[in-house]
Amino acid sequence: MNLNSLQVANPGNLPIHFFADLMVGSSIVASSLAAIFGLLIGSFLNVVIYRIPKMMQRDIDHFIAEHRGEELPPQTVFNLMLPRSACPHCGHLINAIQNIPVLSFLALGGKCSACKAPISIRYPLIELLTASVSFGLVWHFGFGMAGISSLLFSYFLIALALIDLDTQLLPDNLTLPLMWCGLLVNTQGVFCSLHSAVIGAAVGYGSLWIFYWAFKLVTGKDGMGYGDFKLLAALGAWGGWALLPLIILFSSLTGALVGLCLICFAKHDRTVPIPFGPFLAIAGLFMLPFGNSIIEKYLGVML
Repeated sequence: MNLNSLQVANPGNLPIHFFADLMVGSSIVASSLAAIFGLLIGSFLNVVIYRIPKMMQRDIDHFIAEHRGEELPPQTVFNLMLPRSACPHCGHLINAIQNIPVLSFLALGGKCSACKAPISIRYPLIELLTASVSFGLVWHFGFGMAGISSLLFSYFLIALALIDLDTQLLPDNLTLPLMWCGLLVNTQGVFCSLHSAVIGAAVGYGSLWIFYWAFKLVTGKDGMGYGDFKLLAALGAWGGWALLPLIILFSSLTGALVGLCLICFAKHDRTVPIPFGPFLAIAGLFMLPFGNSIIEKYLGVML
């Protein structure tokens, strides 16, 4: 086709649909690259989710022993990089080929190559989840500052949600950096103004702090942990104060629905608390890209 023969109203004398197709194609490419990157990050998040609670416990044990004047337990190097990942059943070290996200799991048939013990399906599911979220965020925000920042935001939230689900802990060494990153990103007004982000962090922490103490005064029980305060503060730092009511409403309704389903269908022990962090994380992931549109459409508030 001779593009010069087309009658179009643009300086480059190219058809309008050419630019539209180019933009869509670029979005698909960028989102696909983000998904591949998300697979790799998902593999690393599996390490973060497993090791950070154990690193915290080692630090606690070391502190208690030192405080009591006891002999310090022997400490081997254990961080996010060392030692190398190994099979928890036989100790077989996982090589680079066996550590390819999802594909290695499929190639190995979901079993350790040495002892044939089953590998948890959770590992490839986390990798696929991270890839899917990465694709969706870059598709929505593009591959600029907002898109790249939202990826960082999502990776923190995925790790925090699953750590809380496993241990009912939201580590400070994840919640606090997440909050500071949100404030730094919004110095450029990426998701909201810095003014809104600072107020969001303060109100996010303060609102759950007030709820915690009100609940404790009435019932004598702890309704949630301090990690939840810090996580909501981080969400406020990223999305601004105006998103907080939606985040709290969405997470509360989701948590109540899941809790009801667990009690009715899974015979969940009511004395075992259900962590709130995963519901806050889901709400934050949903509201960062869509929260402002929901507010503008249904509440008529222009942010």
